[in-house]
Amino acid sequence: MIVDDHPVVRKGLASFLGHEADIEVVGLADSGEQALEMAQELHPDVVLMDLSMPGMGGIEATKRLVQSEPGTRVMMLTSFGGHERMVEALKSGAVGYVVKDTAPADLLNALRSVAATGKAPPATVS
Repeated sequence: MIVDDHPVVRKGLASFLGHEADIEVVGLADSGEQALEMAQELHPDVVLMDLSMPGMGGIEATKRLVQSEPGTRVMMLTSFGGHERMVEALKSGAVGYVVKDTAPADLLNALRSVAATGKAPPATVS
């Protein structure tokens, strides 16, 4: 599931990921609130969650999502680098942190790793 408040980003990621044979995008949410509602219905394996959104941001949404859907793993996706935000995201329950200027192949590698092992490769969180 993809969660981002920018329609172009949501749809672009869905299109990009939808071309991968081993990835199925089951839902698109535009807010933390909508992500929580959709996750209860869809039970996604992995959620690609934007860090900064109006209303409930990615940190709070991740905290609530990992409590309500313990089988779902959250990969934080953001425009913001920086150690402090990364630590905050990981403390909220995210298993990885990827900046939006990451190479497409690296994003795919991170998502596949999270889906398979529950952990992002180290390069995605540094």
